[in-house]
Amino acid sequence: MATEIKAPVFPESVADGTIATWHKQVGETVSRDEVICDIETDKVVLEVVAPADGSLVLIAKNEGDTVLSNEVIAQFEEGSAPAVSTQSSEVKESVEVASSKTEAGASAIVEREQVQHQAPSVRKVLTETGISAEEVQGTGRGGRITKEDVVNHQSKPTSAPVSPQVAPLSMAVGERIEKRVPMTRLRKRVAERLLSATQETAMLTTFNEVNMKPIMDMRQQYKDLFEKRHGARLGFMSFFVKAVTEALKRYPAVNASIDGDDIVYHGYYDIGVAVSSERGLVVPVLRDTDRLSYAEVEAGIRGYAEKARDGKLSIEEMSGGTFTITNGGTFGSLLSTPILNQPQTGILGMHKIQERPMAVNGEVVILPMMYLALSYDHRMIDGKEAVGFLVTVKELLEEPAKLILDL
Repeated sequence: MATEIKAPVFPESVADGTIATWHKQVGETVSRDEVICDIETDKVVLEVVAPADGSLVLIAKNEGDTVLSNEVIAQFEEGSAPAVSTQSSEVKESVEVASSKTEAGASAIVEREQVQHQAPSVRKVLTETGISAEEVQGTGRGGRITKEDVVNHQSKPTSAPVSPQVAPLSMAVGERIEKRVPMTRLRKRVAERLLSATQETAMLTTFNEVNMKPIMDMRQQYKDLFEKRHGARLGFMSFFVKAVTEALKRYPAVNASIDGDDIVYHGYYDIGVAVSSERGLVVPVLRDTDRLSYAEVEAGIRGYAEKARDGKLSIEEMSGGTFTITNGGTFGSLLSTPILNQPQTGILGMHKIQERPMAVNGEVVILPMMYLALSYDHRMIDGKEAVGFLVTVKELLEEPAKLILDL
């Protein structure tokens, strides 16, 4: 007896999702808890797993289709793979036709099925370029073909010239190639939120700079002992998270948010750390940072970075947050103006550490300096508070002993 497989129950903040990838097709054997499908929402990618050992007997929602919370997306049967007669009509038809055709005709049908089982965007690229799915070496999960695989295959030199009849139009000599790719749901959501922040807030940015030498010296001295003791590398982010947390205690307006005509002052410190992933920018949240040790902060950030890379972040891990830190210095940015992560009223931008000549006690000294940028909502935070907050962060970073000793 077939069992219905349904989409997960989405949180209230997520209206629907899109079938991103089917990792298993009708008739394929699957093990219990093995991932059979990915559903992409505007926040995370959710995995749907097999309820038991068995196989799919019907796929109700194809890749690219929109699904609602708890909607049926497939049917599953426990035990060994079902007979051909229980497969979906599409696959059944392909098998029947293949059995009645010659070997060449059967190969063409197999090729058509291989194309159909790819993501919509991949099918589109294959069609446009005239490349057969059998020619492309897939590097995706389960050997599936990605758009990058098609592009890389297209750019490979061939041993024999391609005849004009089958040469893709986009490869004509002198033609300027364009590639149109639909936005992912996450990318569209990020775009909406950033545009909303610029249009609906009175955003202003103030700048300062911090001498990173004291932290770099401390890190150099204790990083090996720290890692041996706590099993986590001592980076710069833990110092920034703890400095921001202390500054938020002194300037509670920066830790507040605006809800309609109300100001909500938060009595806790949940710091979001912006992480760049292949799917786009995500902001997982470190909870109660005033109670976390430096080692716990470092371990938390590392864990989130790994989850973001693998697309494993949950909606709960990215929900909430009272303040955000973003580090453009990872990519070499020297100075930028970060955009608010609504409904938060402040975001701190870190940047590249660069040696510069600085005047210290009347002498020119080369120091590793970092520009800091604080973007804030001027409706909620006055310039005096914003500057005071940023100066506090600067002072705590330049004298990390005060931060550690709670001075």
